This record gives sequence, C-alpha cells and structure tokens, in this order.
Amino acid sequence: MIKGIVFDMDGVLADTEHFYQKRREAFLREKDFVWDESLDFVGSNEKAIWEALVPEDEKLRQEMLMEYRAYRACHPEPYGELADPQVGPLFRALKERGIKIGIASSSELTAIDALIDAAGVRSLVDYRISGENCRAHKPDPEIYLKALEGLGVTKEHAFAVEDSSAGIEAAKNAGLQVYALKPRHGERIDQSRAAGVISSLEEVLELALV
Repeated sequence: MIKGIVFDMDGVLADTEHFYQKRREAFLREKDFVWDESLDFVGSNEKAIWEALVPEDEKLRQEMLMEYRAYRACHPEPYGELADPQVGPLFRALKERGIKIGIASSSELTAIDALIDAAGVRSLVDYRISGENCRAHKPDPEIYLKALEGLGVTKEHAFAVEDSSAGIEAAKNAGLQVYALKPRHGERIDQSRAAGVISSLEEVLELALV
C-alpha cells in the first residue's frame, strides 16, 4: 500500500528544465560564449553545470557564474506559466486518499516554495527538501533518504516520480521504485532505469492505487 510519493520538481511538477535551458543559452549567446551544445544538464546542479561549461578556467568559470546569477535574477522563472496544471488536482486527489506528498529537488528551497505557491498546493505538501540541504547531489540517494524520513514513510510504501537519469538513479539508490515522466519537449533523456515511463501526471494516481 502506497503511503507516500516523492516528486522531483524541475521537469516533473513544472516545465522548468526547458526554461532553464533556453535562458542559459540566451545568456551564453549574449556573451558570445562557445559551448558544447550536446551537453545534457537535465537534473543537474549549478556547480556541475558550470564545471562542464567552463572546465579548465576556474577564474572565468566564477566570473561567468556570477554574471549568470545576475542575468537569472533579471529573468526569473514564470512559475505561474511553468507549473503543470495537473499538479493541483493530483495533489488534492492524493491527500483525499491519505497519501503523503514530498518534493525532492536540486533547486533552491525558495524556488520550490515559489512553484508550490504558484500551483496553489502549499497546504498539500507534507515535506520538501532542496539539494542545497544535502552533502551530495543526485544521483546520490541522500535527498531521497531525507525525504522519506521527513514524510515518515518507508521505501516499501512509497515511490518517486522523476525525469532525469541522475534523479532516477538517486531514487533507486535510496531503494525506491521510481517512475519517469516523459520529457515534454522530446529531449533525449535515458529513462530506461525507471520502473515505467508515464506520459502525464494524471497517471501517478493510478500507480498509487494499484
């Protein structure tokens, strides 16, 4: 019997991964910066992203990072537009059935809060945790282990919903069954390690009641 579900945020509860990519590319083009466009940053974290973009020049990397943070502040995430409209109905249906809801995201806690407020589900979320509050990032299982502890449920009575390969591995490394949400924009993401791939958040309720 499922007693809790832990959701990734970016790419799952909100179409933010695509937005992040387009915003980052716009910044890099504005700086006339040449980068390897085959790099995949879905589910990654800020440190790893900039180490990949600027691998050999630490000084330049730090300068670019600081400039991008300023750029990002001027181009904030429109969470009202990015939040999946199915989040509210799904979360309400889960709570009606006594299923606890957690969010485990590599994004900052302020970003998680902004998303749940935009989706109107703050009162429905039982626990949320940011990768910033963990010693290691996904695919390390720490964030999912902490989420399970925060929800007060065991891995046998919970599952995760992810999109990135790193997130899928993090959940699996924590002993959780994990389902992958199909990429909204056709991104090439290896989701083969998930127990199954779903096309929409609506399917989560069916999985919870099996």
